[in-house]
Amino acid sequence: MDLGRGHRLTSADGLAKLPTSDGQRFVTLFEHGTLQVELYAPRGTDPQQPHTRDEVYVVAQGTGTFFCDGERTPFAPGDFLFVPAGVEHRFEAFTDDFAVWVLFYGPEGGEVSSAD
Repeated sequence: MDLGRGHRLTSADGLAKLPTSDGQRFVTLFEHGTLQVELYAPRGTDPQQPHTRDEVYVVAQGTGTFFCDGERTPFAPGDFLFVPAGVEHRFEAFTDDFAVWVLFYGPEGGEVSSAD
């Protein structure tokens, strides 16, 4: 999707495209450089596996529990969740209206932490 300069993207834009024609529960809505922006709205269970790049989630709607690297934490709309490349993670016990923005960025294998 070409947003041009100063345009916006809404969760409704993504939700209107889900599920995709092949039954996927995510849709890529924007790409620029290493940045890839998706909207993800799983139903029932979250089958995802660790990814090869760092990723950020911003909860658009719904609540539930986020499992990441062996820890569980509740989430709600507006929450920001970070997952380094290669780390096991998934959404659990989420509401039927759950949808999350997904932002993949950086190189394969993830970026080096500024704390390293």
